Amino acid sequence: MKAWRCNTYGDYNDVVIEDIPRMDPGPGEVLVQPRASSVTFVEMLMCQGKYQHKPDLPFTPGGECGGDVVAVGEGVTRFKPGDRVMAGGGIGQHGGSFAEYMVAAESGCYAMPSPYGYAEGATFMSAYITAYVSLVVRGNLQAGETLLVHGAAGGVGLAAVELGNYLGATVIATAGSEDKLAVCRQKGAHHTINYREGEKGEHFRSKVKDLTGGKGADVIYDPVGGDVFDESIRCIAPFGRLLIVGFTSGRIPSVPVNMPLIKQFSVVGVRAGEYGRLNPEGGRKARQAILDLAEQGHLVPYIHRHFPFEGLIDAFDEIAARKVIGRMVLDINT
Repeated sequence: MKAWRCNTYGDYNDVVIEDIPRMDPGPGEVLVQPRASSVTFVEMLMCQGKYQHKPDLPFTPGGECGGDVVAVGEGVTRFKPGDRVMAGGGIGQHGGSFAEYMVAAESGCYAMPSPYGYAEGATFMSAYITAYVSLVVRGNLQAGETLLVHGAAGGVGLAAVELGNYLGATVIATAGSEDKLAVCRQKGAHHTINYREGEKGEHFRSKVKDLTGGKGADVIYDPVGGDVFDESIRCIAPFGRLLIVGFTSGRIPSVPVNMPLIKQFSVVGVRAGEYGRLNPEGGRKARQAILDLAEQGHLVPYIHRHFPFEGLIDAFDEIAARKVIGRMVLDINT
């Protein structure tokens, strides 16, 4: 089979397409033929050797995909050949989804929601489980509250905007350009803020205060960190929840502990995958909740752009230039 291969860490331009042996599914495993595979910042960092998990070299990159089951291993009961699935967590050095075939654990596969195409299936699970665990499980977001979403035009940001709107919150979205904010409004944001506007040190907090009558946001969803976090602690409502989702800005901030003391807000760390590992039943319920909402048509990933299988480097260039809105996919086996 043909697969993208990372043979050395460093420049993502060095990944290449090679012919490698096709793996067969073992016990509890599923052989999937990807039709679309999500391309994100994580895959780019992994090829550069900058991600927290560094696979042994050489490896096939690629995380989530939407595709068809080709074969199943011993003991697999949930799937059969021909089923449309969302799959992630490829097994072994050949197991990434940027390939013509991928072996995944049965536990890492989910039936494709009936309204979805392969691209939506490839871009659904990680973004929406992050949003759900953040807003519902850890943030306890209530209807009528105000939700401030940073990095709102990214995959996890748009998922939070869409889910927050569904849950009945008033959603304020921040992003760095008008075209990104337009998509946020399309996905349910009631108010949008271009964080590149305004004076240094006050890019959005005064606008949030104005929009909330001086109260501030009840829940703040922050996958950015850095200066965005610093400013967020100055526009959060009393008893608010500031959700730490990531640090795409590159700087891990700190909080003066007198601020949460005086304003009585909580700083809450969110790792959706780790939540499911520590609380398997809670993780199962969270996954089922978003799958039900997807089946009902309430949650639909926004696909920024499709690339052909040979276009992975171009997709990484798009990510590096910070041009992506929502998610991108490689079209495979089309």
